[in-house]
Amino acid sequence: MVGTSRRALRVVAGPDAVTDLRTADELLSRACRARGVAGELVSTTSAAEFYAAVEAAVPFGEFVVVPGSLSRNFADLEVIRVDFGQREPDRSAGVRVHIRGRGLDGLRYAVDSWYFHRFHPSTTVAYGQHAQQRVEMRIPTGRGPFPVAVLIHGGYWKPWWDSDLMDAMAVDLTARGYATCNIEYRRPSESNWAATTSDVESAFGSLTTTPEAHRLDLDRVVVIGHSAGGQLAVRMAADTAAAPLRPALVVSLAGVLDLRTADQRGLGDDAVSAALGGRYSPASEIHRRASPIERLPIGVPQLVVCGLDDEPDLLEISRHYSDRARLSNDRVATLESPGDHFAVIEPRSEIWQRTAEWVAGMV
Repeated sequence: MVGTSRRALRVVAGPDAVTDLRTADELLSRACRARGVAGELVSTTSAAEFYAAVEAAVPFGEFVVVPGSLSRNFADLEVIRVDFGQREPDRSAGVRVHIRGRGLDGLRYAVDSWYFHRFHPSTTVAYGQHAQQRVEMRIPTGRGPFPVAVLIHGGYWKPWWDSDLMDAMAVDLTARGYATCNIEYRRPSESNWAATTSDVESAFGSLTTTPEAHRLDLDRVVVIGHSAGGQLAVRMAADTAAAPLRPALVVSLAGVLDLRTADQRGLGDDAVSAALGGRYSPASEIHRRASPIERLPIGVPQLVVCGLDDEPDLLEISRHYSDRARLSNDRVATLESPGDHFAVIEPRSEIWQRTAEWVAGMV
């Protein structure tokens, strides 16, 4: 039985949430060991037992609930909600994070979210009225000013993937001396494409007005985007060409930098068409402005990173974009190393270590 230690996480699952407890418990145990914490999966067999287990977990502080088909308002609690399937977002006051649509692996993401929130907390800064219009800031100890790393998560612009994907990177970069700004933004399927792109630009612009602006060196800003976030990062750099605040460097980590090719090949289960609201069309000004390869030259130094074990299409796109960028006289470096699509955002991976060292030499 896990005690009430600060390093212990309790997970309460509804009666129909998990079909094989052994698999869930193994996954939870691995995730907790990776972060050096303890965890306990409490599986319930009825609604009454679930509700009682939830109440019993309250003294533990923030904990994880996996309600399955049960409904409950968690507004009066402090929880991370996990739904293995695709559900509407739960924005109850007591739900700090709703992890949904990631299958059983949602438990692993819940452990990471709990761990980083508890041991490496961020400050939430809103840049709009919507719940997703926010930035999670972490600033090193000291007066500064500190160089800034702006992080833009990926997930093929789908609502199931949120800024928690970049928490580990944010913590790593903060330890390296960067003020980190992990951007959340509205997704096209729940808002529209214009909302997504304007949110990223607004979040970036909010660096000048945040209460911590005096501790930020805004002449040394690196924007780092992963996957779809790579597209958003490079596109934002192009859109801010005439703005007072511009990145000193843009880093694409396995970025979707050519939307025409990505759409033709149906990457991410036709994610480009879903995000844009239709097939990519070179005749569309909106579509051309969205595709980084069509915006060259960007006019900002860039680093294009891709793991050699990533999808071959994304590796090809990164290489083709880099070649085209150099022909347009942009300053572009490339970094390739063994690793899959998520190794590039894993601080313990070789490819991320090399990326961080390269960035440190530039910003």
